[in-house]
Amino acid sequence: MKIGMIGLGKMGNNMRERLRRAGHEVVGFDLDEKLRDVDDVESMIQALEPPRVVWVMVPHGKPTRSTVEQLGELLDEGDLIIEGGNSKYTEDRELDALMEPKGIGYVDCGVSGGIWGLENGYGLMCGGREEDVEKAMPIFDALRPEGPREEGFVHAGEVGAGHYAKMVHNGIEYGLMHAYAEGFELLMAKDIVTDVRGCFQAWSRGTVVRSWLLDLLVSALGDTPELKGIDAYTTDSGEGRWTVEEAIDNAVPMPVISAALFARFASRQENSPAMQAVAALRGQFGGHDVRMLDDADLEEDQAEVHQGAEPKKNDSESQQRPGADGGGEGDGAATADAGPSSGSGATEDRSGPTSGTGDTH
Repeated sequence: MKIGMIGLGKMGNNMRERLRRAGHEVVGFDLDEKLRDVDDVESMIQALEPPRVVWVMVPHGKPTRSTVEQLGELLDEGDLIIEGGNSKYTEDRELDALMEPKGIGYVDCGVSGGIWGLENGYGLMCGGREEDVEKAMPIFDALRPEGPREEGFVHAGEVGAGHYAKMVHNGIEYGLMHAYAEGFELLMAKDIVTDVRGCFQAWSRGTVVRSWLLDLLVSALGDTPELKGIDAYTTDSGEGRWTVEEAIDNAVPMPVISAALFARFASRQENSPAMQAVAALRGQFGGHDVRMLDDADLEEDQAEVHQGAEPKKNDSESQQRPGADGGGEGDGAATADAGPSSGSGATEDRSGPTSGTGDTH
């Protein structure tokens, strides 16, 4: 089968390679001249044979929308667009509404597997009409892991269902990661435990908490013993936020995933305004000493943090949390609006296809 692919970042490039290994012909376009097979989208379309299939693997938001709209002007009735990034499901429905009158099929496909997908295969979650999904099934079968189709692929429902499933998948991922992280910190805090990495490795077979994420944590602890020197600052791609928003809209209790999301917010604060308020209130109603930023020592006889942790900086410059002024890497408002990357790239507020190099899922 012959397919066009737009966006050849960390995931898109590997997906192109996996498809080629399976015997499919891929014509790829990317802004990076070193990665692309053709110089523009028009040339890619001309290289395909009707009915054409084009996989879009660019960052969510304006890049995806402008790319799909461009394809809508270049493709013909009977052709198919697969949106494989991390778009919000509502955006899929909007784009499908633009393509349907033209007779152009639209399938949204959540993709999980990150940089390991080339060798291991990708978990795929699709939304769309039955005939459109079936048209692309040879592509999905080549990308998914070996074994039973249902263990690596699902046609989750109508347009938008694929990215909705991927959103929930990533929300669960938040919770799992944070549970392992909390366990790591407690093991590090107890002096009777001398082999923390060994504990996690011992859980990797036969226990109920074994998982690929656990294996990756063992690997990380091997690469960086005790994770010393790693900055705790953690971003969120947007899907965790969307998951919590959907939980609220549908009255679904989601305390674990919500807490994991909020913990990421807390990781970006040198000095939490909320906890400043808590400290002040304790002083007001209980007469407890309120520690000021320039105080050298604690008055209360209790540990501030365990020995393996580094306290937050207590200086005047740290009162402003990252992104609170609306700019910079940690701009919370911008992140909430921009959403996640495609899994193959960092979100950038620009139009047109992009190489999508950046964070992976």
